[in-house]
Parts: sequence; C-alpha cells; structure tokens
Amino acid sequence: MTDKLWDGAPLSSIDVETFLPHRRPMVLIDEVLEHGHDSLLTATHISDASPYFDETLGGVPNYVGIEYMAQSIAALAGVEATLRGEPIQVGFLLGSRKLSMPLAVFAKGETYTTEVKRLYQEDTGLAVFDCRIFHGATQVAEANVNVFQPQDTDAYIRESQGSSTSI
Repeated sequence: MTDKLWDGAPLSSIDVETFLPHRRPMVLIDEVLEHGHDSLLTATHISDASPYFDETLGGVPNYVGIEYMAQSIAALAGVEATLRGEPIQVGFLLGSRKLSMPLAVFAKGETYTTEVKRLYQEDTGLAVFDCRIFHGATQVAEANVNVFQPQDTDAYIRESQGSSTSI
C-alpha cells in the first residue's frame, strides 16, 4: 500500500472531506491512512464530538460501524476519482451480507481503523467490498457491503423518483 499521493505529502495529512461527497457534521471518519489497489484504510477517533456519540454508552453505538464502512468505501472512490482528475461522485449503500459486530460500543478515547477491499465491480457502478473494523490488531466488525455509484447521479435520482408509484 502507498500512503503518499501529492508532492510527497502523507495521505493522512489531507483532510478526509477532500475525498467524500459528505460535509460535516455528517463526516464520520477522521483520516485516510493508506491507499492501495482496490483498497483503503481509514481511522476514526471517538470523542464527545463524534457524530452519534451517546454519553450514556460512553461512545458510539456499534450500528454506526456500517456507516464507517460505507464512508471508507466512498473515500476510496474519492481517492481514485482524484487520482484520475475527476470530480467526487455520490454513491449509495445498498445493503450488506455477513455483517458481524460483536463490539457493542466504539468507546470514547479509542481509535478504530476501517479496512475496505473491493471484491467485485461492474461497469454499471455496482460493487461489493469486504470491510473490517479493527481496534488495534483486534477485529471488532466485518461485513460484505454492496454499493452503487451511478454514472449520472442526478439522472438516476430523477429516474428513481419518476418510477415511484402512489397508493
């Protein structure tokens, strides 16, 4: 894996928002650490300011982990688009398979890394990723995540809205 993109700058020094179609406060991952062929490693630092932080739990509920995975996939797409000189595109989380999240809470004061690896991608924009979240060397969540990134997002949304039916 490589962690350098532009002029020798470490990938982790570039604001993660550069690679995402999201804007704060809905950016849930904090850093892009490493980029490789069809893969990306990100970091999320849990604090009181983390989106979805629950003081009664002392952290972020585990179900937010699927969004850590999805945003890491989006960041991979953003890094790849940036390297090609193309704009960042919106994608859609379609679902997951083999989801396992034995950790109940992403704890305050801890850092979690999310690793995403593209398993399959069609020309239509449909793709499947193997995603894993780690606390140190311990895997605390995993899933195969299905996503879709249309060529023309606006046309896709217009078409989807036009095909809906009312009861």
